[in-house]
Amino acid sequence: MKSFEELGVNEPLRKAVEEMGFEAPMPIQERVIPRLLGDANDIVALAQTGTGKTAAFGLPVLQRIEPGVMSPQALILAPTRELCLQIGGDLVDYSKYIPGVKVLPVYGGSSIESQIRTLRSGVNVIVATPGRLIDLIKRGVVKLDGVNTVVLDEADEMLNMGFLESIEEILSHVPSDHKTLLFSATMPAGILKIAKRYMKDYEEIVVGTRNEGSENVRHIYYMVNARDKYLALKRVVDNSPGIYAIVFCRTRRDTQEIADNLIRDGYNAEALHGDLSQQQRDIVMKKFRDRVVSILVATDVAARGLDVSDLTHVINYGLPEDTAVYTHRSGRTGRAGKKGVSVAIIHSREKGRLREIERIIGKTFEHLEVPTPEHIIEKQLYNLADRIEKVKVNEDEIARYLPGISRKLEWLSEQDLLKRVISLEFNRLLDYYKDAPKIDFIDAKPQKEKKRKGEKNNDRPADDKEKDRRTAARGMERVYVNVGKRDGFFAGNLIEMLNKLVQGKRVDVGRIDLLPGYTLFDVSKKDARKVVGALTGADFFGKRLHSEIADQDRDYSRLADKKKKARNK
Repeated sequence: MKSFEELGVNEPLRKAVEEMGFEAPMPIQERVIPRLLGDANDIVALAQTGTGKTAAFGLPVLQRIEPGVMSPQALILAPTRELCLQIGGDLVDYSKYIPGVKVLPVYGGSSIESQIRTLRSGVNVIVATPGRLIDLIKRGVVKLDGVNTVVLDEADEMLNMGFLESIEEILSHVPSDHKTLLFSATMPAGILKIAKRYMKDYEEIVVGTRNEGSENVRHIYYMVNARDKYLALKRVVDNSPGIYAIVFCRTRRDTQEIADNLIRDGYNAEALHGDLSQQQRDIVMKKFRDRVVSILVATDVAARGLDVSDLTHVINYGLPEDTAVYTHRSGRTGRAGKKGVSVAIIHSREKGRLREIERIIGKTFEHLEVPTPEHIIEKQLYNLADRIEKVKVNEDEIARYLPGISRKLEWLSEQDLLKRVISLEFNRLLDYYKDAPKIDFIDAKPQKEKKRKGEKNNDRPADDKEKDRRTAARGMERVYVNVGKRDGFFAGNLIEMLNKLVQGKRVDVGRIDLLPGYTLFDVSKKDARKVVGALTGADFFGKRLHSEIADQDRDYSRLADKKKKARNK
């Protein structure tokens, strides 16, 4: 293993990172830093969150800065305000011994006037979210003609959020001879298209393997009836003394409901979702980072860019549709060489999705039984005994109180005293778990009977599932468009295109089903024809779009497969 000095990092930067506790370069740093400091090509780096990416690009970016030139020389784009602030803070820490280097985070939800004043006084590095940066470019406040390095961090997240056109707009203002680094946890097709279009002879650096989960994360799942998911969640939490976790939910409603239930049941929990104001989000995240709150219940969108160290667990309250989302979730634990656990609480119909995730990330999930009341209580008791054994006693301060307490309790035997100490902590648990049932899902159907009925992996037949996808909700119309996840097309891209292409009042979009070769989504019946007309003939990354009102009797999966085979001939 090389040292930072051997990688070419200069003395002021080495001094700063040593003070921050960096002992030796991490694999991604060892591979990226010398290339960025040298004359290497552009770089596409695949690495999980928490592998040291910020230092991998931050140290060489700072070393390439000319401190006396007070105009932007490096630009770092990030998908969220939180990640923007985190990167900006890290760069300020790295550059503490380099006089004259100025780093500015630029993001929405904060005073644009304050950011404009700082920009006019001169900055060397801009860390920005795409929307706010474009606003500042249009106002003529930001000039990017002196930028020599562009970093796209969490590029797959920016793609999912529909920032593709914004990235294109920003890159059009940067000199063509700049160096580009693209960091991503996964490699969807859209990332490859960005690399091919905007990067020169790029080199691909992979830490681990493509789309792989972190080596330090243990993947486990519990299978229960859908009605028992919340009970299983509480048992997982109770079975993990000292838990510090994010619980991921699909919807804002589920997120708030589960957090409210946990708070009601005596847990230190908070909700984080899009219905909260920015101020409320900041308060919740500060409480979580400070460990005032030990369980954060969040949607994927709200948790983007939330950088928290030492998470013990990531809990999936059901599996996401997109494997890349699972990779991002699980990558939040097991960071920097530490161990972590990614838990999936699923019902029987999600088992097929679980197997698909296993195949893509190259990991096998362990199937565990939901912890029993007996096991939970025993684990909590031993944890209490361990805490009592290791508690720090301030002999001088407590000495004056001991005689009075001893007189008060002298009638209790050692055994009685121990029972009372334990009961103070455990009466709630003991009462709650008294006569609690086993809640694991038991598949009672014989395997032969399932095959006879055309079932597989506890799912409905594939034809039924496909027909469901083609059926709109009440009052809605189902719309088909001929691009999907394989084309790098995600929900954010769809919403962005509709907002841009459909004239008049904003279109309300219902359920969205993203498939590899196509997408189906619900819009109100009155808007359906207008949406189809707007999308048909539009361009998505060089692909001409076709859209139509979905036909319930048409098999779009087979249609997409035929088109894929035709393209591959």
